[in-house]
Amino acid sequence: MSNIFTLFFAPSFVLLIRFYNFKIVTIIYIIFAIILFGITLIRKKNYKDLLTPFIYIVLLLFAYFFNSFNGIKMIPVFISLIFFTLFLNATIQKKALVYNFTKRFYPKPLQNKEIDFLKKSDFYWTIITFINTLIQFILVFYGNNVAWAFYSSAGWYILFFIALVAQISYGKLYAINKMSS
Repeated sequence: MSNIFTLFFAPSFVLLIRFYNFKIVTIIYIIFAIILFGITLIRKKNYKDLLTPFIYIVLLLFAYFFNSFNGIKMIPVFISLIFFTLFLNATIQKKALVYNFTKRFYPKPLQNKEIDFLKKSDFYWTIITFINTLIQFILVFYGNNVAWAFYSSAGWYILFFIALVAQISYGKLYAINKMSS
């Protein structure tokens, strides 16, 4: 549910402020974020799952009280910053985040060379999440609202998809073969 809220947040916000007062739209989104927070809490999800709606609530309140659209635009930056921090931490502490995630969702057993490749992938995703955070931040101050709304809703998914395809292609065509020789 949090993903749906995140996906439609930016474009719907930009659309609604064309027709309604900024503060009214912000109050509506604060209410949605509080409901999302409550649903997540009731479903007894992991406390990490509460972080996204909490960030929305805090930054929406900030934007409301300071009447700041840039405060609204900073929400995706903070979400991106969380991903960057997770991958940076995994890289520094050698947690093999990508490998553990893959192991959980990939049904086939992995070969040792594939495991080695995946364990070294956290640095790659640290770079990708840094680029994503940087793009988000630049769009807050230098992009128009439509560009911000597009990238904050769908653009970063496209970036991550391209990065994933590039990683898989590189792994299958070059890296895994190089590791075995």
